[in-house]
Amino acid sequence: MQHLPSTRYDRVGGRHELGQNFLADRALIAAVQRLVADGTAGPIIELGAGDGALTGPLSRLGRPVTALEIDPRRVRRLRDRFGPDVAVVQADVLRYRFPAAPHTVVGNVPFHLTTAIIRKLMAERGWGHGVLIVQWEVARRRAGVGGASLLTASWWPWYEFAVDRRIPAAAFRPVPSVDAGLLLMRRRKVPLVPGSDQRGYQNFVRQVFQAPGRGLEDMIGRTGRVRRADARDWAWRSRVPARALPKDLTAEQWAGLWELVRR
Repeated sequence: MQHLPSTRYDRVGGRHELGQNFLADRALIAAVQRLVADGTAGPIIELGAGDGALTGPLSRLGRPVTALEIDPRRVRRLRDRFGPDVAVVQADVLRYRFPAAPHTVVGNVPFHLTTAIIRKLMAERGWGHGVLIVQWEVARRRAGVGGASLLTASWWPWYEFAVDRRIPAAAFRPVPSVDAGLLLMRRRKVPLVPGSDQRGYQNFVRQVFQAPGRGLEDMIGRTGRVRRADARDWAWRSRVPARALPKDLTAEQWAGLWELVRR
């Protein structure tokens, strides 16, 4: 999703093929600006700047801003509007080469590309904080509300996820069919699992999620990676119910389970 100043949202819509639904709520724009100002550091990279409704407030934070936008018409408008104050780059976020230096990512993400963009960000090494507007159900799943997804569990040892708020569909023009959520992401300063274990850990998490079984202990046992007795003892010590499922574990519990595999 992209952005549009609220003075124009009734007359101008985004391009359907680009998933453009413009952020039209001034209070929400101000809230995003405050979150970025108070909770993040370093240069800012905006994902999908659109017509610059969020770009302007970000540029007033006194930090370098790079605005990524795929639509060439809006790239020209952004460059005319912000001049040298913002580095406007015509780019597909999924193909953009993010810098290795520390930075913050902010964006109103196209709903149909949300998972792909988050996967790409997880594989990047430079950013420390993310403030993203995404589809509501995606925001909940990423933050583990009501149960964590495979994607969240796979990256939890290295990143923290939280939902700041639910955003009604009426905050956008054109109005999408679902609500959005404000997702906060932060790279852990001290990972719960060593980076050298990333591939092994993620393969194990996938095995557990995909294993058949009536409960977590059974599913862990069927991976062949942990003895059933050890899995049962770990579940008791970690206060994990016998009928719990993979989605019910916390980040710390997944890290503890991985320690059993590493033995």
